[in-house]
Amino acid sequence: MPFIVNSTFDIAFWFSDQALNENEYLQPQKLQRLLYLSQAHYAVAFDEKKLMPAIFVADELGPIEPTIYQAFSRGRPDVDVELFLPNDIEMFLVSIWRRYGHLDTNRLNKITCDNNAYSIALRKGKRTEIPLEAMIAAFKAAPTKGNPTGNPIIGNKVLVTQDGAPVTVKAWVPGTKPTSE
Repeated sequence: MPFIVNSTFDIAFWFSDQALNENEYLQPQKLQRLLYLSQAHYAVAFDEKKLMPAIFVADELGPIEPTIYQAFSRGRPDVDVELFLPNDIEMFLVSIWRRYGHLDTNRLNKITCDNNAYSIALRKGKRTEIPLEAMIAAFKAAPTKGNPTGNPIIGNKVLVTQDGAPVTVKAWVPGTKPTSE
């Protein structure tokens, strides 16, 4: 299956740099969750295409990409990456960062671990691969309180209340009266 960027490191470094630009420490677990969410949302938005050449596996703490996990285990690795990603990929990553970057690791763990694709893989055993098809199916599913995964790229505007319940947002049109249901 073709992928859009040359390396998963390109995406991992983009998130690391984005956090650095915002004066934030990006925990390794948070990086893993952002990578997983990026791959899933990209596949949903762009006809099941892979954003990066990554394979995610179910670990007891959540989904991980083993190569990135190992490479970043002692800090930022010295690896050559694309410094400038294509504009459309950059905009996609910005949308992921805006949607999930402000969330703490525990909240991201809850979102990804409550995900059906992860749950099914974990039931089969630790380090079981999470198929892209399962990720797509899980992220196309309707949002729930524990898993608000409407896709930010294809126009589903799903925000969450302070309790984490999903709320679909519609544009306000002045002069219209709400209809009673």
